[in-house]
Amino acid sequence: MEWVLAEALLAQSGDPRVLLGALCRGEASAERVETLRFLLQRLEDAGAGQGALPEAARELAAGYLVPLLHGRPGGHDPGPPRSRRRVLRAAGAALRSCARLAGSPPLAAALAEEALRELRAGRPPGAEAALEILAAVAPCLRPHEDGALLERVAQAAVALALDAEGPGRAEGAAALVTALGKGGGVALTAVWGALASSGNRSEPGRVGPELRLLSALAEKLLPEPGACDAGPDARRCGRFWRTVQAGLGCAEDALTRKRARYLLQRAVEVSAERGVGCTCGPQEGTGPSLFWWSKKKKDELLKFWENYILIMETLEGNQIHVIKPVLPKLNNLFEYAVSEENGCWLFHPSWHLCIYKRMFESENKILTKEGIIHFLELYETVALPFSLEFSEFIIGPLMDALSESSLYSRPTGQLVGSGSPLGLKLQKFLVTYVSLLPEEIKSNFLLKFLQKMRSRHWCAVPILFLSKALANIPRCKALGLEGLLALRDVIQCTMITHHILLRGAAQCFLLQTAMHLVDVEKVSLSDVSSFLISLKQEESLGRGTTLWTELCDWLCVNERSFRPSSICGPDGLPETSLNAYVKNLVQEYITSPAWERESCFMPDWSEARLTALMILLAVDVEGMKIEYSEKRRTQNVLRIFLDPLLDALVKLGTNAYVPLLRTDRSLQLLVKLLHTCMLKGSSPQDDEVSAFLQSSIMSATESISQFVLRRLTMRELQKVADLDRCHLYLMLLTELTNLHLKAGWKRAYSIFRVLSPLKNASMRHLQEMESGKELSLGDQIQKVVSMATLATVCEASTLQPVPELDSLDAEPMDRFLSAFPFNQTLQKPRAEEQGQCAHPMESSSFFEESSSQGWGRVVAQYIHDQWVCLSFLLEKYHTLVPATDGTIPEPLLPAIQMPAQTLRSALDTLSILPSEQVLPVFRCMKVLVPKLLTSAESLCIESFDMAWKIISSLSNTQLTFWPNLKGFVQFVFDNRVLTIAAKIKSQAYFKIKEIMYKIIEMSAIRTGIFNILISYCCQSWIVSDSKRSLFSAKNYSELVLEACIFGTVFRRDQRLIQDVQTFIENLGQDCAANVVMENTKREDYYVRICAVKFLCLLDGSNASHKLFIEDIAMKLLDKDELVSKTRTRYYENSLQHRVKNRIWQTLLVLFPSFDQNFLNGIIDKIFHAGFTNNQASIKYFIEWIIILILHKCPQFLPKFWDCFSYSEEKLKTSICTFLSVLSHLGIIVQNIPDKTPLLKQALLIALQWCLSHNFSVRLYALVALKKVWDVCKALGVEEYNAWTTVIERSLSQAESMQGAGNAKKNWQRIQEHFFFATFHPLEDYCLETIFYILPRLSGVIEEEWIAVGKFANFADIPSNTGSQWYFSRTPLSELSPGDWSQQDIGSNMSEAASQSEWADVQKKIIPWRQEGLDADLGLEFQDRAARLGKSVSRLIVVASLINKPTNLGGLCRTCEVFGAAALVLGSLQCVGDKQFQHLSVSAEQWLPLVEVKPAQLIDYLQLKKTEGYTIIGVEQTARSSDLAQYCFPEKSLLLLGNEREGIPANLIQHLDVCVEIPQQGVIRSLNVHVSGALLIWEYTRQQLLRRADPS
Repeated sequence: MEWVLAEALLAQSGDPRVLLGALCRGEASAERVETLRFLLQRLEDAGAGQGALPEAARELAAGYLVPLLHGRPGGHDPGPPRSRRRVLRAAGAALRSCARLAGSPPLAAALAEEALRELRAGRPPGAEAALEILAAVAPCLRPHEDGALLERVAQAAVALALDAEGPGRAEGAAALVTALGKGGGVALTAVWGALASSGNRSEPGRVGPELRLLSALAEKLLPEPGACDAGPDARRCGRFWRTVQAGLGCAEDALTRKRARYLLQRAVEVSAERGVGCTCGPQEGTGPSLFWWSKKKKDELLKFWENYILIMETLEGNQIHVIKPVLPKLNNLFEYAVSEENGCWLFHPSWHLCIYKRMFESENKILTKEGIIHFLELYETVALPFSLEFSEFIIGPLMDALSESSLYSRPTGQLVGSGSPLGLKLQKFLVTYVSLLPEEIKSNFLLKFLQKMRSRHWCAVPILFLSKALANIPRCKALGLEGLLALRDVIQCTMITHHILLRGAAQCFLLQTAMHLVDVEKVSLSDVSSFLISLKQEESLGRGTTLWTELCDWLCVNERSFRPSSICGPDGLPETSLNAYVKNLVQEYITSPAWERESCFMPDWSEARLTALMILLAVDVEGMKIEYSEKRRTQNVLRIFLDPLLDALVKLGTNAYVPLLRTDRSLQLLVKLLHTCMLKGSSPQDDEVSAFLQSSIMSATESISQFVLRRLTMRELQKVADLDRCHLYLMLLTELTNLHLKAGWKRAYSIFRVLSPLKNASMRHLQEMESGKELSLGDQIQKVVSMATLATVCEASTLQPVPELDSLDAEPMDRFLSAFPFNQTLQKPRAEEQGQCAHPMESSSFFEESSSQGWGRVVAQYIHDQWVCLSFLLEKYHTLVPATDGTIPEPLLPAIQMPAQTLRSALDTLSILPSEQVLPVFRCMKVLVPKLLTSAESLCIESFDMAWKIISSLSNTQLTFWPNLKGFVQFVFDNRVLTIAAKIKSQAYFKIKEIMYKIIEMSAIRTGIFNILISYCCQSWIVSDSKRSLFSAKNYSELVLEACIFGTVFRRDQRLIQDVQTFIENLGQDCAANVVMENTKREDYYVRICAVKFLCLLDGSNASHKLFIEDIAMKLLDKDELVSKTRTRYYENSLQHRVKNRIWQTLLVLFPSFDQNFLNGIIDKIFHAGFTNNQASIKYFIEWIIILILHKCPQFLPKFWDCFSYSEEKLKTSICTFLSVLSHLGIIVQNIPDKTPLLKQALLIALQWCLSHNFSVRLYALVALKKVWDVCKALGVEEYNAWTTVIERSLSQAESMQGAGNAKKNWQRIQEHFFFATFHPLEDYCLETIFYILPRLSGVIEEEWIAVGKFANFADIPSNTGSQWYFSRTPLSELSPGDWSQQDIGSNMSEAASQSEWADVQKKIIPWRQEGLDADLGLEFQDRAARLGKSVSRLIVVASLINKPTNLGGLCRTCEVFGAAALVLGSLQCVGDKQFQHLSVSAEQWLPLVEVKPAQLIDYLQLKKTEGYTIIGVEQTARSSDLAQYCFPEKSLLLLGNEREGIPANLIQHLDVCVEIPQQGVIRSLNVHVSGALLIWEYTRQQLLRRADPS
């Protein structure tokens, strides 16, 4: 048609120039510009380049086309974007024709130069136009004359096309590069050169654009045999393959990965077709080339690449069930890749790593985990030679992937605490891999590994398992000083997590790593000590642990091998190098350097920690080297170390001129020595080092105490920084007090002699400052010091035994403290005083500088110390505190005798004190509230509210939250408070219950809170139950009830942390963190353990205890009924399942205390529970308790028989519960003399239910029949001989059961099931069966299994005298879990998992053989789809009559899959519909879509008829053809009818033929999408047959 139009125009006008001029006038519409293009192309084809036409072409280009491309066509509106794009494409083609018609001088070169200048200028409008011009004229440039220009154009275009920051211009530049490359010759060489030198491929966003260009030029760069004008061979370029690998493994978008796979597939197929050897350029190192081909190994190479591409394609699905069967092929790839002859790599290992990168980058975490595990198992399955790429991959992508905590989760079915499978595989892999590394590579690899660990923030779980893997690497000298420093930095990374046990365990493993891998000849003892000080001794490196012993052994073995240190030179002494180093270290620490000036600030504690640690290590190392008879040598070594310290300490009391820095350091070292020397995990009495150290310090006690007395009482502490020293002195005073208490009161000098003068001087200072005059900063500091001193003295006084007081015969200190004005604050320092004590940022002071915030902390500490003193006073005189304030004119002890006023002051204190300072106030409230609860209830309730407000606002931190929570629980839930509140039943009682439920609610978020409450209450009830009345407990039985059923369903991350903590705890003493840190027992199951142990202590023979037990039981049954009503159906291991499980476990525990009267009241509830729809584990518990009830009280058997009298429809499968009970009839009736009637009744019932329609019911009935019949035969009951034939035949028929499915297998399995084959309701009655064995065997999640050892280890509640019933002694504990109804699934799954490699796997069809994915980047997506790598037919599908988006979306997908030429829709707006997109799965992006409204269909059909199409209707008509007989023409148009009305009659008249689908059923029609799909496939099938057989 275009040529006809051009010929008609030329025929009407003899002069082409006039015609061209006419077309250039008027609006630049798409039709006008396209007509101009047709005309110019016709002139070009006719060879009309003579005369005036060249000049006219130049004028047309310069005056019309170039301005049009610049967007200024005479000021006309360019129209919508789609029309604008059409105009530009036509203008570009017209400009190309003008360049060819212009002749000499060349117009193309001139236009290209000008466009290139505009492109380099970079201004947006000009740059886009320049790209259009260059794309138009570039094919007209001459290869030789314009070669330099071509190179510059190619370089500029490639640079723009790869520019990720300019997507708009990148599109045009990509089109230009494609046009240049497809020109071949010099232009292609220029483009290839520009691509090869286009900068760093690793830049973000670079790979995608580069692969886009390469795939567009694939025909030229990877030409098929015999292709003309072939360009450079991309297969020989290393950069090309690196780009392809980056696209395969690292690209985020699927299209980029698809392009990379296309290039790889094309390269492989081209290599196979050419059959010529090929090697990719020079390769780094000695490994194989990135790509190579050999004619001799064609089959092996094709097999390798076929599997490789299959794996990469399958990974695109992100579906683990599809991917898992393909993974064995990855093992085959490694087998192909390694030579059997010399063990070297045949294929470059980076190809294999691309697969793992792709798996690691997957959005599906299951796939990521599968990929990591597969990689970690590599060295278990294949022997791989060393590859640098593998080492880099481990340190890079693998470690990045390992940082995801969720990958370490425990799979279902694995025991809690057995460790993460991924973590254990990581350990095994790292040990194997490092052991296989060459020695010259090992050090560098481990150093980079550690540097990678310190380069990012790690969560607690990944850093733990990485550290554990490192610790298990066999000993080798791989790390030097740099590696040790890297390990220290990694330890700092572990300090970030708030999971203390995980943090401590990671430190232990990293210390072991240092001992195993550090080359001691490259590090000095100074380096080692700096590393050790980075460990937290209270979390990992505790003295007396196995880790400490291992460290001492390591130092002992290597002490003479360390690199010489500057402070560890020879000095002529007989000590070892370690001893010499420590001796010099102590000497340098104690001796203040002359150049170090005095400072008002305390020295850093880290030096004292380091020195104390090295002293004790050196002493313990010395102890390992000598015999028992030479233990005195250890003491001598310790004395040598301590001499400088003791010398300094002895001088403190007599020499007032000892430098302050020296005294600070000496006392700091003394404190740290006392802290560090304490043994962890063993008896302190066996520690001679600790005993000698304490004895040595005791000798200096008098001097130290006199120094402390002087410093605290003689106004020597005058600055804010001195408060740090006050804290040091008081800390030391406390340590010395504890030391003297251990040594006894009869020592030569007791520290308690200092307490009295300290106390008197402190009171005197405080009294002097109450004169009312304005105090200086020094006076206020002394005031703070005096109050802190009194608080310490009070705490020390509590350590001495004091008889209970019965009168107010108070000491002077008691009277002073009682009358002291509490909550008194301090004056803020004046401006001129604040500058005296500016605090450096680097100082680790206890208090901050006297800024507003820092002074506030000083005031808070001052008030805190006041309440410490008051709590001491209240606890001392607690028996004398009155119930009201009374009217005492001059009370002797006001704070004691006026409790309401004191409690009001406590509330005021809580409103001003920071949360970390409120604990002594809570202690005071604990004494005051029980006294005032009756007389001042509102004040007590206010104290409850205020305290709870503080607790609920605290963060979950070890140092603040937990001590405060304990203090809060101890005063609110004090047994006296609970008892009084329960007696008066007023507002306080309900407030306490309200707080109780709030605590339980908070426990769902913060694990361990409920543990504090229930443990304290149960302990106090046990202690206070002297009359065995349980009065308080009975009024708060809801607390015990909630404890019995407590436990949340944790999130995955919470469950992971708990699993890992259990794993660490199971390591026992092998992990020092378990020994150093006390087990807090904050897991949820300890709440239930506490409640159950408390219930076990109750005596059922005691009336009060019995009433309490029965009340709990009734509430448990009501709770079960409520849960059942809330949700009639619930999932396995859901919260409802777990709660019901815990209810019945507790009822089983309480059962021995149930008598007949109580059972008579609950038997109906229990039978009703048996009819409820329950999970398997709950059914077992209900069946068990019914058996026990019937065994204990046979009079309930009639009620039991009644349970079988309901209709089968009503009972359904719940009758299985009672049939299970019936199977244990032998145990139920064992104490009944006359068993015959009961056995007869049981046989009748079992036989009746053997005829049930339900297969499961029949199975249970058969089991019951068999069990009851066995009892009859064992008893030799002759009355049933007449029944023998019927029963035996029924049972034999079951044994030889024939039929479809697994009937016989299920009969065998149900007989072998633990509940019928092994379980004995009486002999198995113990805590272990209830809480561990039965949940494990019944498929309950592992979190619900409570090992009986945890009951025994929970020492907060004592075990009862019958604790032997804790443990099971029957074969039930040895069985493996499994339910008969679920074993079929398990067998199938295991059978499937045993497949080593699948013969066939799913594979999505991707057409590779046609042109590249982006053969022409400038085309619209419909045109692009037609040039994809797939075969496009001549079939048009018309769906304009279809309305539903689901049908249209499905048709779109079907048309795209079978390569239809186009899909015609009534409206293109339906493409945006979600239902359409859900069915089309992006097919609309690759299929040409045409909009033809139903009213326009007749015209459209007529148009297609003129183009040679046969119009085919899918409809049943009188003359329709059978689809099976119809032969489709190549050019077919398929018209589909409306969903309800089909094809209208007016359209049927325009059809060439109607085709109907043959049917065999009753329904007369198919869904329109299905009908269309059948015809589309039949058309495609016929076309495929024609191509296969052209004849």
